[in-house]
Amino acid sequence: MLEAPLHTGAQHPDLLWILVPSFLSFVAGLGLGSVSDRLRDWIRPQRDAANN
Repeated sequence: MLEAPLHTGAQHPDLLWILVPSFLSFVAGLGLGSVSDRLRDWIRPQRDAANN
């Protein structure tokens, strides 16, 4: 009964094909998240409130 909740999938035959793309997409998301504000300001600069 406790085997099902404790199952981590470590014996999965294609574990490498699951972990590598998951890790790469996580790292890509972190990279895009950290650069997105700078890209947005470069593409569409914010106007000063006094210039409106």
